[in-house]
Amino acid sequence: MSAHGSSFVILKQVDSTNNYAMALVHEGLAKHGEAVFAHQQTQGKGQRGKVWQTGIDENIALSIILKPKQRKILLPFQLSATIALAVFDFFSKYAGEEVTIKWPNDIYWRDRKAGGILIENVISGSSWKWAVAGIGININQTIFDENLKDPVSLKQITGEHFDTLALARELHQIVLLRLNEGLTKPYELLLEEYQQRLFRINQLVRLKKNNIVFETKIKGISPDGKLLTQDIIDNEFEFGEIEWIL
Repeated sequence: MSAHGSSFVILKQVDSTNNYAMALVHEGLAKHGEAVFAHQQTQGKGQRGKVWQTGIDENIALSIILKPKQRKILLPFQLSATIALAVFDFFSKYAGEEVTIKWPNDIYWRDRKAGGILIENVISGSSWKWAVAGIGININQTIFDENLKDPVSLKQITGEHFDTLALARELHQIVLLRLNEGLTKPYELLLEEYQQRLFRINQLVRLKKNNIVFETKIKGISPDGKLLTQDIIDNEFEFGEIEWIL
């Protein structure tokens, strides 16, 4: 499916764009490539059950509905990496060269979090029916919840105020173009590109597993999306297995 003709739903306010998009899926009304944007989101979903709130026109709250079986994207991490690279393309266009992807799919500027991605899947038996990719990016927000760890917005980086709807439309197109590319681009090349953009690649970081903090060097990503690190031994970690201390 081309980037043209994909519908773009605009909501004044919603609890979560992912919830709204998922309701379209369950009601049989979803279309591949359709986007749901909200000017204000009150109960947005973050990783590990965290809530991500956004005031009116402060940030991008965007969910894109995808039908994986129309694509050659077979691995969940392949979809995750493709969308992370699309958001990287978009954000670095405005924020410059110091943007990276923090595994698995957070967008960082220097050592501060600018955005995140949450992909929710609809699986029936062994068939991957739908995916809803929720993308949250800090755009105009300058005052953050004190419990958030080192957030940053595009306005703080550039000093400019942005039209969040216009940016969300642009991001939607970039995601669809990246997905179309995925039809022809070998996965190895995608993985290589993802690793080139990886936060703290070849640097020592502090991670935490089972309440134990340890120092290790980020080496890259395995084809199935595990984080590869090296200290006394070579390690690989599943998503959710470790916490970043930095």
